[in-house]
Amino acid sequence: VRRKFFGTLYNTYSFFSLYANVDKFSYSEAEVPMENRPEIDRWIISLLNTLVKEVTEYYETYEPTRAGRAISDFVGENLSNWYVRLNRKRYWGGEYNEDKISAYQTLYTCLETVAHLMAPIAPFFADRLFLDLNAVTGKDNSESVHLTNFPSYDEALIDSNLEVCMQLAQQTSSMILALRRKADKKVRQPLSKAVVPAQDETSYKQLLYIADLVKAEVNIKELEIIPADADMDNLVKKIKPNFKTLGKKYGKQMKEIANAMTTFGKAEIIEIEKNGYYQLSLPTGEVKLELEDVEIITEDMPGWLVANEGKLTVALDITITDELLREGIARELVNRIQNIRKSNGYEIVDKIIVEIKSRPEIADAVAEYANYIATQTLANSVTLVETISDSMQLEFDEYTVEISITKA
Repeated sequence: VRRKFFGTLYNTYSFFSLYANVDKFSYSEAEVPMENRPEIDRWIISLLNTLVKEVTEYYETYEPTRAGRAISDFVGENLSNWYVRLNRKRYWGGEYNEDKISAYQTLYTCLETVAHLMAPIAPFFADRLFLDLNAVTGKDNSESVHLTNFPSYDEALIDSNLEVCMQLAQQTSSMILALRRKADKKVRQPLSKAVVPAQDETSYKQLLYIADLVKAEVNIKELEIIPADADMDNLVKKIKPNFKTLGKKYGKQMKEIANAMTTFGKAEIIEIEKNGYYQLSLPTGEVKLELEDVEIITEDMPGWLVANEGKLTVALDITITDELLREGIARELVNRIQNIRKSNGYEIVDKIIVEIKSRPEIADAVAEYANYIATQTLANSVTLVETISDSMQLEFDEYTVEISITKA
C-alpha cells in the first residue's frame, strides 16, 4: 500500500509541483470551461466525479475498505498510469496557453479532491497534501482538510460513454503492449500497424474515437478498426468448450455438447461474441452456451501476433522496416540522453550540446532525426563526429554508442 498508493500519489504530486513551480502556476487564471478542455481532461474529471459519488456511498454505508480501494484504483490506474503519463508533454516547456493551464487545473483538482476523499482513512497524508496545494493557490484557506466540507459530485460532469471509450483504449493498449513484450519489441521502437475488429456499431464508433490515443500510447503508425460486418478471413478463430464451467451446468450432456461444438464455424463464433450466448439444440434438450462456457482462440497470422481478451481481439504487425528502425534508434537516444541529463543534475530548463561518434548502425538515424532529438532533449545541437573526447558509452542490443553531453 505504501508503494502502490502513497508512493504513487507522492510521485504524482511531485511531478505536478515540479512543473507548476517552473511555470509559476497558482490557479490565478479563470477556470478553463469544461467544453474547452481536451477530452482526456474531461475524461479524468468525469471519472473523478464518479469516484466522489462511489466513495460517498461507501462511507455512508460504513464500507471504508471499498472506499480505500476505489481511491487507490483511481490514483494508480487512471490518474498516474494513464492521465499523467499521456499528458507529460503538455507540462514540458512550450507556451503557457489555455491547454497547459487546463492541464494544471485538471491535475490540481484531482489531487485536491483525492486529499478530501482519503482524509477519513489517511488523515495525516491527506492533510499534508491539502495544505501543500493550497499554500500556493490559496483556493481554500481552511487550517486543515478536516475542517473543510466533504466534496460533492456534479452529475453533469459525468460522461459515461467517454469513460467506456477510455476503458476500451486502456484495454486495447494493454493487449498491444502485451504482444510487444511477447515479440520483444520495446515501446520506443515504432511499429507500422495494429488491427482491431469491432463487435458492433457502438464499439466501432468507440474504437474510432480512441484510435489516435491508442496509437500514441503503444507507438504504432496505424490502428485499423474493422467494422462488425466486414470479413476478416485473415483472422482465424477457433472455439472449444470450457469444461470447468460447462461441467457444473450440464454434467451429463458434456460429451454431446463437445461433439456439437466441433462443427462450429465462423457464424457460430460471431453469434456468441455478438450476443454473449449461443442457443444449442441437442436431442437431450436445449443448452445455452454463454461466453464463459467457451474458449475462443485467435491464431497468429504470418508476420503478426494476435491476442484475444473477452470480446476484444487485436492483431499486431511486428515487422520492422529500415525506416521504422531509424525512428526507433532516435527515440532510444532521446531516452538515454534524458537519463544522462537527470544523472548529471541538470535543471529541466538547461540547454545542452550533444555529440555522437558516428558508426554505421546509427548514422542515418541521427542525421534524419537530429532536430527531433534536439527538441525532445532541449539540445542546441545534435551532431555526428568522427572523434570524441570525454565521452560515455551507451550499450545498445548489439553495439555500443559513444556520446558526449555538455551544458550549453
